[in-house]
Amino acid sequence: MSLPRLVLLSIDSPLSTPAVLRFLDSHGAQIALLALCRPAGPRAAWRALRRSGPRLLPYLAANYGGPVLRPSRLAAAARARGIPVRRLSNANGPAAQAAIRAAAPDLLLTFHCDQILQAATLALAPQGGINVHPALLPAHRGPVPTIWTLAEPAPRWGVSVHRLATRIDAGAILAQAALPLPPGISATGAARALHLAALPLLAQALAAIAAGAPDPPPPAALPYETFPPARLLRELSRTGRRLVTLADLATSPTAD
Repeated sequence: MSLPRLVLLSIDSPLSTPAVLRFLDSHGAQIALLALCRPAGPRAAWRALRRSGPRLLPYLAANYGGPVLRPSRLAAAARARGIPVRRLSNANGPAAQAAIRAAAPDLLLTFHCDQILQAATLALAPQGGINVHPALLPAHRGPVPTIWTLAEPAPRWGVSVHRLATRIDAGAILAQAALPLPPGISATGAARALHLAALPLLAQALAAIAAGAPDPPPPAALPYETFPPARLLRELSRTGRRLVTLADLATSPTAD
C-alpha cells in the first residue's frame, strides 16, 4: 500500500507548529511541497477585533504575530528534510495552483491553513483534500473552535480529520476522537494539545485513503461559528476561562 503524495498547507503558529513539525518527521517522505499560507492580514484582524473586542488581541498576537518577528520554523524544518517550500499569499490564485500542479500531489492536506480552498484548487489533487480541525465536528465549525468549546458549560474537547468541501468544515469525518484536557486549560493550550492529538488520527485517515476505503457520508452541518462576540469573551474572563496564559507564552512553538 503506497501512501498518498501530499501538498501540505499550513501556517507558522504556536497553535499548530509543534504538531506539524512532528508530522514532517513521520511523513516527510510523502510531502511533495510545503505551502505556507498567508495568515489573516490586518483587515481580517481588525474585523475580528471589531466583533470580539480588545480581549481577543492577546490571543491574536500570541498565536499569529510570531512569523512577523522571526523566520519560519516550518520552512527551515522542511528544507532540512529536502521538502520544497512555497509561500502563498492566495492559496487559490494562479501562482498557488501552478505550484500545486507542479508538485503533482495525490492529496492536499490543510493543517491549520487559514485560507479556504476552492473547488478548482481541490481538483488539482486526484484524491481531493483533508483537514485537521481541533473540535468535535460537526460542532464548532469555524476559525476559533477551541474558544467556542471553552465557552461550553462543560467543555467537550476533541479533534477531527475531515474531507475538505466547498462548505467550510462540513466534509465527511474520516477520524475523530474526544480528548480529556486539564481543567483550566486555555483556548491556546487546548488548540496546541488537540493538534498534537490529531497525528495518529491523521495517519489512520491517510492509510484508509491509500487503501481505497470509501468516505462516510458527511454529517449534517451545524451553524458556522465565526469569531465570538465581545460579550462572550467578557463572560469567559469573568469566569476565569482564558484565551491565552503566561504559560502559553512561555511554551516554545517547537516544543513537544
